[in-house]
Amino acid sequence: MSAPLLEVIALDAADARHARDGGADRVELVSDMAADGLSPSPATVAAVRAAVDLPVRVMVRTGPGFAAGDLGRLRRTARQLRAAGAEEFVLGFLDRRGAVDLPAVLEVLGVLDGAPWTFHRAIDHAADRAALRAAVAGLPGLDAVLTSGAPAGLAEGLPTILAEAEAETLTGGVRLLAGGGLLDEHIGPLLAAGVTAFHSGAAMRPGRSWTAPVAPDLVRRLRTRLSAVAVGDQAAG
Repeated sequence: MSAPLLEVIALDAADARHARDGGADRVELVSDMAADGLSPSPATVAAVRAAVDLPVRVMVRTGPGFAAGDLGRLRRTARQLRAAGAEEFVLGFLDRRGAVDLPAVLEVLGVLDGAPWTFHRAIDHAADRAALRAAVAGLPGLDAVLTSGAPAGLAEGLPTILAEAEAETLTGGVRLLAGGGLLDEHIGPLLAAGVTAFHSGAAMRPGRSWTAPVAPDLVRRLRTRLSAVAVGDQAAG
């Protein structure tokens, strides 16, 4: 098994540096976690790109919830983020029925020009997860789906993720990125099921507070735990 990928949420350049120093492989750059993560400003994108040489996935989301909202605003936001140096992205929209809003996704992808991107946890709020996966399969640039298996997080959704990973329902180079309340006890079962990418946010901050900066020691602890369990699995195999 290759070393598991660790992605950490960053709100600014300091967070990104701390994530890098703790051993993160990638950061997801967002703003306004009170709204579950919106697009950062172009200035923040530029500052983060200047601060670290890690891959940076930038959120394209202009309002709370999972509706796309104003498509013109979404396109402008995506263009501004690209102009500021964003090269990788995070997005995903649902329609009123809880199905993927494919026209909205395609509007944004038209601006991204094939850049790699993650379909975010909107999948955990979809009416039909399998239908959503089928609808987005093969979209240009898609290489990851971030999911906790349920709206409430991994504590509830772990069985769903394990079943999907073991059934290899995410194929064609699309990686299952497990996140949303990730705890130590989730890591072993996820790795054993074939999950090789992990995402963490508030847990990488003292007191799990979004007002506290990312703590390198917390990132390092998770990085060490992922590596140790992965090596143990290889040895057992």
